[in-house]
Amino acid sequence: MKYEEIKIGAVYSFDKKITKEDVLCFAELVGDYNQIHVDKKYGRSSLFGQNIVHGMLAGSLFSTLVGMYCPGENGLYLSQTLNFRYPIFFNDLVCVMGEVISKSDSIKVITLKTQILKDNIVVIDGEAKVKLLI
Repeated sequence: MKYEEIKIGAVYSFDKKITKEDVLCFAELVGDYNQIHVDKKYGRSSLFGQNIVHGMLAGSLFSTLVGMYCPGENGLYLSQTLNFRYPIFFNDLVCVMGEVISKSDSIKVITLKTQILKDNIVVIDGEAKVKLLI
């Protein structure tokens, strides 16, 4: 996408099922083997009654949103805030969404309101700033 093609109010989204295998691959990649994520017995005894997905694994899906959907290959990610509201569990289907809420024409930067929803409930939200390279 080019900067001029992006409209305030436009919404971009995709769905993703986060599996146990995704969590184990993420743990291997970043070295976070916290029991709440990878130990079934510990997960059952936790506040949540089961293992939870790494918040940063879920949050990293915003990179997919920016890199593949809006603006895509012409974007340079500048920042992302994250608010973790509710847990995500193995095999949950989530919807990753971004709504363009502002544009700065002089520097070609867009701001996206970002959300991850599970069963139509916001589980993670924040804001992304992205510079358009063309």
